[in-house]
Amino acid sequence: MRIGELAKATGVDTETIRYYEKAGLLPAPARSGNGYRAYGPEHQERLAFIRHCRALDIPLAEVRRLLEFLLHPETDCADVDRLIETQLARVRARLESLQALERQLSALRGRCAAGRLAGECGILRELLAAAQEEVRPDRP
Repeated sequence: MRIGELAKATGVDTETIRYYEKAGLLPAPARSGNGYRAYGPEHQERLAFIRHCRALDIPLAEVRRLLEFLLHPETDCADVDRLIETQLARVRARLESLQALERQLSALRGRCAAGRLAGECGILRELLAAAQEEVRPDRP
């Protein structure tokens, strides 16, 4: 199949496919007589694997490591487990950060009262005060 067909079959943009090839995550396909890339089922399967890993927000460096494990099934998978534990820790940290963000936005939303003018808006005042605090020259 051509790159556009592979992109459609996997939901991965053609530029991303080319990037994965350049990065060595996706093996270079054969070229047809007219120079078009000719992808096979193995490319589709590998690209689907990469896409799924990226959907789990696994960094490309770690995806590369996982691909190496697929190429060497005889290796111990303890490193795979550690890799996923590390990713899980990243996700948990991000969740904590997002929950803190939610609390801040909820508190900010509580500063607003319906029926006021923008000049009286508690949200705008709070945002402005926070911005001014960030640019103060006397901050350590």
